[in-house]
Amino acid sequence: MAYLLDTDVLSATRNQKRNPKVVAWLHTLSSSEVFLSVMTLGEIERGIEKQRRLNPQFAADLQQWLDKMLLGYSDRILPITSEIARRWGKLTQVLGNSNADLMIAATALEHGLAVATRNTDHFKPTGVEVFNPFEL
Repeated sequence: MAYLLDTDVLSATRNQKRNPKVVAWLHTLSSSEVFLSVMTLGEIERGIEKQRRLNPQFAADLQQWLDKMLLGYSDRILPITSEIARRWGKLTQVLGNSNADLMIAATALEHGLAVATRNTDHFKPTGVEVFNPFEL
């Protein structure tokens, strides 16, 4: 099984907030089994910009961490294609919202990936397979 990491899972690998269960689970996988969506990058960037006003040093630390993640996942960051956008459009109408989680779900569905997330309830209605590494 290969996985698309939701933002909460990727964030759980940061040194300051490292979750040992998530980190241990990720170490059981090969790099070819773990992917990111460009939407996850956008969600993290949004958080960095919010922190830039509130806590510039924390924002700088987050930016450095994100840059490191971009290097590590560079060949495993999935873009939004026309097929993904169309699936997202269908999901938004069926489920009645247009949040980033639906774009992540659409990406996973198009690539045959499971979504690794703590927020399983956000993804289950989409029909995508979900896995919660926080509950190992």
